[in-house]
Amino acid sequence: MRRIDLPPVWLVGFAALAWVQARVLPMGLSLDGAVTDLLSGILIGGGIILAIMAVVEFRRHRTSVLPHETPSAMVQSGIYKRSRNPIYLGDVLILAGLILRFDAVLSLVLLPIFVWLLERRFIIPEEDRLRRTFRADFARYERKTRRWI
Repeated sequence: MRRIDLPPVWLVGFAALAWVQARVLPMGLSLDGAVTDLLSGILIGGGIILAIMAVVEFRRHRTSVLPHETPSAMVQSGIYKRSRNPIYLGDVLILAGLILRFDAVLSLVLLPIFVWLLERRFIIPEEDRLRRTFRADFARYERKTRRWI
């Protein structure tokens, strides 16, 4: 179960819900237009770039990217100077961009639900592991770097 309980799987599930909502239950609502297309591309591209930058930092520090594993190093460099969770932030940006791309206006409500799920299912347990493993280092990092932005 831990192998499939990963943020990208949840992202695909939420994106599929948005796509279905846009196709089955559009309710005459639309944000379709050139500006929306541009914004969706920026959000999706920005999310992908954030995730790649974060994974590169994990690889540089030779620690696991998997959320259910205890890390062997605490990453505080690169994009992690700005956000404690750039991969999750990237996932949220990707979902927002996909919702706009699908023109799934009603599915915008999925964004706060997705954020809540990421926090409860992944972020809080990860931070608890970091807190137990790296005690003082994590306490300093937590004080100086925000969870999201």
